[in-house]
Amino acid sequence: MPPAATEPTAPHTEAPATGAPAATEQPAKAGQAPADATAAPANPDAAPVLDSQKESAPTNGPAPAATGEQTAQPADAAPPPASDAAATEAAQPKEVQSVKSEKGSRRDRSPDEENVRKRERPEGTDVIREIGDRVIVQFGDHVTVESNDRPRMTRGAKEVYYEDLPRGRIRETIVRENGNQIVTVRDRYGNVIRRSRITPDGREYVMVYVDDRYYDRDNSWRDPGLDLAPIRLRIPVNEYILDAADVDDPQRYYTFLDQPPIERIQRLYSVDEVKRSARIRDIVRRVDLDTLTFETGSADIPEGELGKLKSLAEAMEKLLGKNPAETFLIEGHTDAVGSDEDNLALSDRRAESVASALTNSFAIPPENLVTQGYGEQFLKVKTEAATRENRRVGIRRITPLVAPVANAN
Repeated sequence: MPPAATEPTAPHTEAPATGAPAATEQPAKAGQAPADATAAPANPDAAPVLDSQKESAPTNGPAPAATGEQTAQPADAAPPPASDAAATEAAQPKEVQSVKSEKGSRRDRSPDEENVRKRERPEGTDVIREIGDRVIVQFGDHVTVESNDRPRMTRGAKEVYYEDLPRGRIRETIVRENGNQIVTVRDRYGNVIRRSRITPDGREYVMVYVDDRYYDRDNSWRDPGLDLAPIRLRIPVNEYILDAADVDDPQRYYTFLDQPPIERIQRLYSVDEVKRSARIRDIVRRVDLDTLTFETGSADIPEGELGKLKSLAEAMEKLLGKNPAETFLIEGHTDAVGSDEDNLALSDRRAESVASALTNSFAIPPENLVTQGYGEQFLKVKTEAATRENRRVGIRRITPLVAPVANAN
């Protein structure tokens, strides 16, 4: 098959690592970050910078081993990687097969027609509530929201069809009017494990690639971040999180998102693993669209607010011009007013609204965008009040976490 598109390298080198922590520092739990001078927020009311620091409990289901002990590896003492290729060198698959390589059999109906509560799920998973078209699901002690991205993905498609693959997987093919095919493979639980764009000339851009045999051996959800040492932020906070309110040059969105992960990646992850694991998401940088205003309790973007997405969309378009296989995660967040479950659903709808606006108003392909709502789980300011800073949308370029890099060596 044609190789995956080459990913861009970083425009400049990241700051050098800081010194080791003092001997009196208490060790953090596996998958969670220790305190770090570079990560300390200037505002005393601000929450920790890293999402994995904000979690009150690990996002895992059953214990990873019979002893229940976490299996985190020693921390990587090397400097932050200088490119996506350097960051993902250890994670590259030996062989990348085409998303169309397996023979499938056509399905009579779309998976959307099946009852969401009866859908097969990992052991220890409970559907606890449906809120409109959102489903609140509990994995062990971790509560999340699930939604269906097919309406956003298939809007305006020329043709959509589904095929059954071995081991309960389903392959979806969306044919666009321009002849492009967006092919997605989901495992038996609905997790996105492969996604490619195939152009009319046969070139395949690999956007998501996970060895799904790993999931065939695993019938329960477990946070992959538990296998990693606590992350240490060794760059200035403003090089890790870009607040839209601080952007005075629109070009900064591009230079920021073009930078590599802040640590080396051990393996490629499914989109759903990235969505659910704060520790995994923390590996890549984040843009906070804290200038985008939503009405209280609403997921609609007022017409006057759409212009605030323009510079970000231009940065995405430029990145996609270099690598059409980029994937961006749109994160929705709320303040702490209201119930946890309602806020999860609201934040997920807000993330979807931003993704739809980027596609409908700025022509960012929907297949390059994935969405997830986190409600009030990762507050930016530690308060129960209706604080605007907590009602935000975040953007991460998660390509290095989910897709092979053609120029890795």
